[in-house]
Amino acid sequence: MSVRHALLALLSEGPKYGLQLREEFEARTGEVWPLNVGQVYTTLQRLERDGLVESDGSTDEGQQKGFRITADGAQELSAWLRTPPDLSSPPRDELVMKVLVALRVPGVDVHEVIQVHRRYLVELMQQWTRLKEDEAEFDLSLALVVDAELFRLDSVIRWLDAAEGRLKRAAADRATESTTAAAPPLVPAPLPSLRRRTGVRR
Repeated sequence: MSVRHALLALLSEGPKYGLQLREEFEARTGEVWPLNVGQVYTTLQRLERDGLVESDGSTDEGQQKGFRITADGAQELSAWLRTPPDLSSPPRDELVMKVLVALRVPGVDVHEVIQVHRRYLVELMQQWTRLKEDEAEFDLSLALVVDAELFRLDSVIRWLDAAEGRLKRAAADRATESTTAAAPPLVPAPLPSLRRRTGVRR
């Protein structure tokens, strides 16, 4: 998640203080992603350094410094909103890595690993569903976040199901190949004598 561009989006509405930005960020994202005040000011300092925001320069004790977006900042925000994220390479998903590693670790049942994570994901989906029923109906931002998370968790569970199915088929194929290799070669039965079959004597 780009806190940098989220702050630019909030500043595009008008000048704001750092604490105000933190509060609005959490409210606009359904309070799902808490933001540290220190992170807000660190990000604002970098944005100001890059010429994307400017401050009022206030240094009076007890007075907060106000920030506003610049023309370059507005252009940066617009470009970010219209640029698709780089999805050309699969992310280094920890769950995928666990399943791949479990395949090679002696004494580890990869199917058990899959089941443990599936149960956990189902419980998470149930928690998000309850949240959606209780609160998301009245908060559009939270509803969108919850929908996204439910779809994401569902896709992970479906991947686990597909992975388990593929692993079972691979195990069955190996068992078939092993059985075929261990079986004695088929020796054709000797054909009956032509003399016996025809009664011809030579």
